[in-house]
Amino acid sequence: MPLPTLYPDPPLLRSRALPVPGGHVLQVQEFGTADGIPAVVLHGGPGSGCSPLLRRVFDPARYRIVCPDQRGSGGSQPRGGIEHNTTDDLLADLRRVREHLGIARWLVSGGSWGATLAVAYAAAEPEAIDALLLRASFLARPQDIAEFFGELSLRALAEALSSNNAAAREAAALSWWHREQALAGTAASAIAPRGEALALQVDRLRVQAHYLVHGCWLQAPTLLERCEALPRVPTLLLHARDDRICPADGAVALHQRLPHAALQWVDEGGHDPSHPALVGATVTALDHFAAHGSFGAAA
Repeated sequence: MPLPTLYPDPPLLRSRALPVPGGHVLQVQEFGTADGIPAVVLHGGPGSGCSPLLRRVFDPARYRIVCPDQRGSGGSQPRGGIEHNTTDDLLADLRRVREHLGIARWLVSGGSWGATLAVAYAAAEPEAIDALLLRASFLARPQDIAEFFGELSLRALAEALSSNNAAAREAAALSWWHREQALAGTAASAIAPRGEALALQVDRLRVQAHYLVHGCWLQAPTLLERCEALPRVPTLLLHARDDRICPADGAVALHQRLPHAALQWVDEGGHDPSHPALVGATVTALDHFAAHGSFGAAA
């Protein structure tokens, strides 16, 4: 049987510019059907913004898909802004978005950093969580951050990305980009960003560096320690065995703290959410939830 594929990109239901404390304005877009199952999409990065791919795993006839761009990310303003931009700020923003939209409970879906934020948010506002779908979980432990950068200096990259020297910013962004491509196994075929695409990378990575330098503000208590507060709702961890950016041991450690969750391995796909195997597993799980109220995955 062929794997499920992405749904066609649904038309925009509505878009809002939502001011939040600290001088940020969030872009919040909704797709799908207005009376569908509420689901919030938490993008990765930090700093990346919501892409069409992230909403296309949802059946637009059955879901109300809420896509907020986090502080400094995507269409939110100021792009690349790191002032008043911490994990606690993002958690408070999610509560604001939910209340602004009049949603009592929603399914929370996130991959990579989005999965990190989803766990922290579920611990902070458990009564608002209908279900959790976590792809390529990242725990933000010191070893997770150190292993990603290898011989690169995170602190030096962070300083360069926030400097007044455009050439230094671009050089740091390209060094980081090449490291990502090497870990993803796409270094040979990827084309380095230039022009506006490189400017986007600089802003994205400035935010990401800001978070990683501070351990994503998830060291006391750690993300795993926060799992004690998570509600026992349908929870699925999806992880590719060959993910080198967020290695599989993170998913194992998270599953040990969430015994009510299902851990579903995907044999290939790495860290690429567009890989057919990961798309198929995600679409299958969300279709099952829409029909039955559970993800239906085997642990």
